[in-house]
Amino acid sequence: MASAEASSIAPTPLLKDELDIVIPTIRNLDFLEMWRPFFQPYHLIIVQDGDPSKVIKVPEGFDYELYNRNDINRILGPKASCISFKDSACRCFGYMVSKKKYIYTIDDDCFVAKDPSGKSINALEQHIKNLLCPSTPHFFNTLYDPYREGADFVRGYPFSLREGAKTAVSHGLWLNIPDYDAPTQLVKPRERNTRYVDMVLTIPKGTLFPMCGMNLAFDRELIGPAMYFGLMGDGQPIGRYDDMWAGWCVKVICDHLGLGVKTGLPYIWHSKASNPFVNLKKEYKGIFWQEEIIPFFQSAVLPKECTSVQQCYLELSKQVKEKLSKVDPYFDKLADAMVTWIDAWDELNTEGASAKLSNGKA
Repeated sequence: MASAEASSIAPTPLLKDELDIVIPTIRNLDFLEMWRPFFQPYHLIIVQDGDPSKVIKVPEGFDYELYNRNDINRILGPKASCISFKDSACRCFGYMVSKKKYIYTIDDDCFVAKDPSGKSINALEQHIKNLLCPSTPHFFNTLYDPYREGADFVRGYPFSLREGAKTAVSHGLWLNIPDYDAPTQLVKPRERNTRYVDMVLTIPKGTLFPMCGMNLAFDRELIGPAMYFGLMGDGQPIGRYDDMWAGWCVKVICDHLGLGVKTGLPYIWHSKASNPFVNLKKEYKGIFWQEEIIPFFQSAVLPKECTSVQQCYLELSKQVKEKLSKVDPYFDKLADAMVTWIDAWDELNTEGASAKLSNGKA
């Protein structure tokens, strides 16, 4: 009887006191009801975009704090200029004000997916498993993640590399609506992703990837200061490249510092496609610019003197100003914003900074 009682007690959620869930939004968060079994034990940081006078309703029973544009301006002062407005890139403010070791960020149109057996997928639990296990960026394992149950390092894998590297980023995927750019959306308006691939891969060192911010977790202590989602949205010539920019910066810095980035599981259910014509208007400059941005990041080299994420990021900002400003003056402004972001991050993440954050909305 005692053992039956013990087995009926819910296990303590992984990293309950070490992880914040960051959600950018412009609407009521009814979608949290679906995530309640998985998210309720955790602390939420909600970053409200758009009109700060609008009241965002959060379902009962969630532990959260909410920041709108007025709060961002009050907390950061002039440095608030580095936080995008009218764009989901504002989520990175939540990364900055968090005091936890880990971050999971999700969009409000992402629902709980089901695996092929029909079981609901606890995306957060899988992200945590990905982050707590090492990565293998220096040598590819053909049996995918060697640390998963039922897998291992294959014959020929160097024993000297089997300890792996610390995992900084866990990049999850999406069933239903794929994360396509506007031209692909227009060509394939009815395409849906129905393929569930039971796989987690480490992205090899030296390889860039398109990072999507709608189902993403990372170790804030290892890579947090590099997770800046850039200048997007209102007043900017580009949108929908916020997570891409962060991903390129993060990957170059992770490669330099010997950290790992994983992609694959977990899946979420992406419920609705954004308007491809609106997306095209936001993306069209980026579609051209990325043909020069990608080679820039592919050839970027950070000096060995850069041993912290902040040092790496500031060095990268100098290279952006030096090499990408010729593409468009926007990159000159973006490079300055990268420096402002690091200044603001360091200011909020020093001793005695917490008093500045209290906003009475929890």
